[in-house]
Amino acid sequence: MDKLKIVQQANLKKGIPAFGVGDTVKVFTRIPEGDKVRLHPFEGVVISKCGNGVDVNFTVRKVSYGEGIERVFMAHSPSIERIEVIHTGKVKRAKLYYLRGRIGKRATKIETGVAREEEVKA
Repeated sequence: MDKLKIVQQANLKKGIPAFGVGDTVKVFTRIPEGDKVRLHPFEGVVISKCGNGVDVNFTVRKVSYGEGIERVFMAHSPSIERIEVIHTGKVKRAKLYYLRGRIGKRATKIETGVAREEEVKA
């Protein structure tokens, strides 16, 4: 198992901000278009986060034109350019799947508005 941990440590990304469930984040992904690469932002609320080491993934949900959109991102994926924490949310649940069934003001959560300062240690 030590060899596996050594390989995983080599593939960890540096500079991933510390964020949790309930935070509003903006994830910039690289999208190749011909010979150019463009950054596509996806902003929403983190409704779940699971895994450890290289296998950390998180689900981001946003409502666009009345339709809920969810994307699952691997935190250490090479296609992710950067992650920005917009707002820090104050929630009492580990998973916010209940936001899927709510609309309008009922889908809001309590936000503190202060971003976390520390970064995830690699």
